Amino acid sequence: MSEEKKKKRMAIIASKGTMDMAYPPLILASTAAAMDVETAIFFTLYGVDIVNKKKNRRLQVAPIANPAMPSPVPVPNILGILPGMTSIGTTMMKGMIKKINWPSIPELVDACRDIGVRMIACTPTLEMTGVSKDDLAEGVEVAGAAEFLNFALDADITLFI
Repeated sequence: MSEEKKKKRMAIIASKGTMDMAYPPLILASTAAAMDVETAIFFTLYGVDIVNKKKNRRLQVAPIANPAMPSPVPVPNILGILPGMTSIGTTMMKGMIKKINWPSIPELVDACRDIGVRMIACTPTLEMTGVSKDDLAEGVEVAGAAEFLNFALDADITLFI
């Protein structure tokens, strides 16, 4: 009798709620799940905005302190503090995303759910911010760190984003 091979596992912690920080955990999770890797994302602190139906359609890019932010003309980073720069940065990124035909954040959340990615919103974060289970995308669980750690303790890959 041969021993059944243990399925690979990936655990991701998503702690930031900007548009540019929402894509990495969702893309990595959906790709891993497509590769038959058991995957979970723990959304904590501002990361909960990624799975918050009321906010995930309006995530923005913060250009301040982001020297990698592409710009059609060289712009000193300090200009990111000017009013309207977040809107400009967000519009630029949305244009780049549309150009390469990437899905939106809500579409990626749905894709993760549909492919079996376990998505967990941090209970204390929800309590602290007043976000309810009803505010979250379909299929998102609500649990604390211990529930995620039970999954992550057996992970082959653990990422903090």
